[in-house]
Amino acid sequence: MGLDNNKIILPHGGYQKLKSFQMSEIVYDATVKFCERFVSKFSRTTDQMIQAARSGRQNIAEGSMASAVSKETEIKLIGVARASLEELLLDYQDYLRQNGMILWDKANTAALQVRALGSAPDRSYKSYRTYIEGTAETAANTVICLIHQTNYLLDRQLKQLEEAFVKHGGLRERMYQARQKERQR
Repeated sequence: MGLDNNKIILPHGGYQKLKSFQMSEIVYDATVKFCERFVSKFSRTTDQMIQAARSGRQNIAEGSMASAVSKETEIKLIGVARASLEELLLDYQDYLRQNGMILWDKANTAALQVRALGSAPDRSYKSYRTYIEGTAETAANTVICLIHQTNYLLDRQLKQLEEAFVKHGGLRERMYQARQKERQR
C-alpha cells in the first residue's frame, strides 16, 4: 500500500480489521470471564487484570485513529498496548504459580490446539469458549496462549510502523513538503 504524497492527513482507523485488535478483544473478553469465575471481585488483581486487558485493546484502537496526524503517537500507543498485555501475561503466570497449577509449554497438546484456532479467519471468543470456560488451569493457559499470539502480532505491527515511518516520514515532513510545493507554484 503506497502513500499518497499529496495528502497531509493520511487514511487512518480501520483497527477493527487488524488481527492484533481482534485478538486483543478476545483476550479482554476472556479476562473478564476468567476474573468473574476465578478471582475475587474484591481483589485488586481483578481490577488490574481487566484494566490491563482493556488497555491492550483500547490502545490499539486509539493508536490506529491517531495515525492520521501522528505516527509517533501510533507507535507509542501500540507499544503501550504491548506493555499492557505483557503485564497481563505475568498476572496469569502468577495465578498459575500461586495456585500450584501447571503452565503449559509450547509442545503441550492443548496449547497446540489453542494456537491452531488462531489461524481461523473468523476467530472470536466463541472459537475459544470451550477452553476459556473450562477449568481455571485451562482458562489461564488458554489466555496465555492468546496473549502470546497477540504480542507476536503487535511486535510485527510495531516493526511495520517503524519501517513505514523511516520510509515515508511523519506529519511534519508532509506538511513541510506540501508548503514547499505551494511556494514553488
